[in-house]
Formats: sequence, C-alpha cells, structure tokens
Amino acid sequence: MTDDVKAQKFNTVFRWFDQNGDGLLTHDDLHAMAERFAALAREDDTANATAMRDAFETWWQLLLTHGDSDGDGRISPQEFITVMKAEVTDPQHFEQAVLAIVDALMRALDTNQDGTLSQEEYVRMYDALGIPPTHSEAAFRLLDSDGDGSLSHSEFRTAITEFYLSTDPKAPGNQLLGPIDEPT
Repeated sequence: MTDDVKAQKFNTVFRWFDQNGDGLLTHDDLHAMAERFAALAREDDTANATAMRDAFETWWQLLLTHGDSDGDGRISPQEFITVMKAEVTDPQHFEQAVLAIVDALMRALDTNQDGTLSQEEYVRMYDALGIPPTHSEAAFRLLDSDGDGSLSHSEFRTAITEFYLSTDPKAPGNQLLGPIDEPT
C-alpha cells in the first residue's frame, strides 16, 4: 500500500505538470510550470522568481538524466514515478529540486514578512497554479496544524515534505493538490 500512495501522488503531480495534456513531460512542460510559479512573485522580485525557475530546471535535469530511459527527451508517467521515487525525493536532490521552490514561493508570497500565509493567500496561490479553490480550502484547514488561521513557513514545508515523502495515506500533506485519487 505504501508504494501505491506515492505512485498516486506522483501521478497527480505528473498530470499537474503535463501542461499541454499530451501524457508526456517535456522541458517545455516544466518550463511552463516554472513560469506559473514565477508569475506569483511581484514583478520586482526577480530573486525569488529566478530561484523558482532554477529549481524547476534542476528538477527537469533530474528527470531527464535519471528518468528518460529511452533517451527521447520526454518523460512518461512510469518514468516519472520511477525517477521521483529514486532521485527527486532522495535527500541529496529533494532540497534543491522541491524545497527550493517552496522556500522561494513562501518568500515571494509573504510580502509583509510575517512568515505566514493566510487562507486567502494560500487559496489564491493554488488557484493561480491550477488547483481548484475547493481543494485548497480543504487542504488549508488540514495543514494549519496549530489552528491559528495561517500557514507558517514551517507548516508549509512540512506539508510539501509529507506530500512527496510520506507513505502514510492519511498524512495531511497528501491533500496539497486535492484528493490523490482524483485528477487535478
């Protein structure tokens, strides 16, 4: 069951990243995703926008180097799941490829520098990233572990880490992109 949970979550990420919906990931798909994330930063916030783009490029290079088994420059769903389990979620890569996006995103969205995201900010962010508000509103309530009505940087990082690393089907972070058994 635990392996199935990760496969379900990685399938959800694959569908989310597959920007043109052709069933394969390419550099163009990851670039488009990076631009969606970078667009959340203020126009003058080039440092965080660049950090997000760089992290997505790192992610793409991991996919290509370790997952493109047939060398065609495209990543199939099965190649994606395999490389996610073996490389992207490996501690030596996870920080650079995934958590670097989270950290830059949090810095970009936390314009008042209080170290938190309100539910409204959180829902607006995920809506801009293509996740329906009904999913992100429900996720927010689960992820706000201290119940203070906001997500701290630590709570957000924990949620992302749970999503990518946890094998517990009931981990709150699993709900980041909506129910893992539903298409995004």
